[in-house]
Amino acid sequence: MVQENRSLRRPAAAIIAVLLMAGCATSRMPAAPSASSPSASPPAQSSPPVQSSPQPLPYPPAPPPPAARENRLSPATSSLVTQARAQAARGDLPAASATLDRALRIEPNNPLLWIELGKLRLIESDAHQAEICGRKALALASGDRRAQSQAGRLLADALRAQQRNQEALAVEKQPFMD
Repeated sequence: MVQENRSLRRPAAAIIAVLLMAGCATSRMPAAPSASSPSASPPAQSSPPVQSSPQPLPYPPAPPPPAARENRLSPATSSLVTQARAQAARGDLPAASATLDRALRIEPNNPLLWIELGKLRLIESDAHQAEICGRKALALASGDRRAQSQAGRLLADALRAQQRNQEALAVEKQPFMD
């Protein structure tokens, strides 16, 4: 009886193998014409497939040109500017300078902080440093007419403090000055 079961298993296994191979033969892809077949025609040229999604760029896209934007101070730097103004009003200019330096470590690209530091440098009679702060603020204020105007006024005042009146007039004639 054991031998009878084995003989039944062999034909069943052969039938399953044949069915599996038949299933593999019916694929969705058409068979490629053989090179030896004389009636084989060359494959038709088809247009490249249309991609539904664009390929990612190898670099990030450029940001849109700056629209009229307005620079603002963060709550932390706004608090530090208020503190620095109070220190300057009390006559504690070194403390005010240190406080503005802390604010600039938080937001080094904010032109409003550079304007504040430049005003403080003018109060300290350091017109050269005020000029540097004004130029830095003007460079950072692109797109913000209000900040550009404040930076231009600071720069003109710093130039006048250095007796460079012609340069101060040239700055005041710039289109960003209101």
